[in-house]
Amino acid sequence: MELLSGLPPADVRLVLSRSRRRKFRRGEVIFHEGDPADALHLIMSGRVAVRVATPLGDAATLDLVGPGDVVGEQALLPPAGPRSATTIALEPTETMALSASDFAALRSEHPAVDGVLLALLARRNRSLAARLAEALYSSAETRVLRRLLEVAALYDDDADGDGAVVLLTQDDLAGLAGTTRETVNRVLRKEAESGALDLARGRVTVRDRASLERRAR
Repeated sequence: MELLSGLPPADVRLVLSRSRRRKFRRGEVIFHEGDPADALHLIMSGRVAVRVATPLGDAATLDLVGPGDVVGEQALLPPAGPRSATTIALEPTETMALSASDFAALRSEHPAVDGVLLALLARRNRSLAARLAEALYSSAETRVLRRLLEVAALYDDDADGDGAVVLLTQDDLAGLAGTTRETVNRVLRKEAESGALDLARGRVTVRDRASLERRAR
């Protein structure tokens, strides 16, 4: 697991022993925006959407993450505060939840854990900086294709010879790309006409990843 890759195996076992296994059904909320931030979740299996409420009362999707990633890492940073987003299981999902209090104890007992948290936060900061630069200098069409390819990579393990099937709505993709649903619909329909993907309600099947990658550069 990437989050724990900087720790010796014995410390990895210790971190996991302090964590509590949690299981979530498809569509079940892992935590709500505004809830007390009290634990980090290591995703062992399944995929999770990270969403925030908009001023108009809608929900915008900020990120989709899968096995080996983490959500709720800010819970481990003092002072304690509310959750900044809602996370929802897109399919049956299993996590290992590490409470803030247990992590504080681990930090005092095993200083290497502190470095892992810093590395995680640095990675998240680089990702946010890259997204900001994209928003300033890349077209909406390019961002839609890049986000689609990133999400498709999360579904590669499930792909068969017919391509990766991405269980993603156009509203979700619009949130990820920082654009409108109308733009996403136009881009996807154009790619469907070219044969690069197939569209269905709530899903996109990637047929020609290479051509999508060329147009996403």
